[in-house]
Amino acid sequence: MDCIFCKILAGEIPSTKVYEDEMILAFRDINPEAKVHVLVIPKIHIPSMDAVTAENSAYVTHIFEKIPMIAKEAGATGGYRVISNCGADAAQSVPHLHFHILGGQQLPTHIV
Repeated sequence: MDCIFCKILAGEIPSTKVYEDEMILAFRDINPEAKVHVLVIPKIHIPSMDAVTAENSAYVTHIFEKIPMIAKEAGATGGYRVISNCGADAAQSVPHLHFHILGGQQLPTHIV
């Protein structure tokens, strides 16, 4: 599989880890769009939100349980935004489910 996030999980591509456990990895985005810009991914390959099922939804639940702690530890103490793009029309650039945590500054009100 030629998935950049799977390669990061395998250690083939370096990342700046913010948090890791048995189910998820959180790391700094290499092209940040805010002072805090962290990506959170499941440790199994789920192509997008459209591929979330009863069998893999525990990973998504776990991500959302950990996002507040990850955001705070990354420096987004005054609030943050969570974004997940799904499909070509939403500009999903990596076909591996991921959530962007943006914060650490006043964010614009327009759609990101």
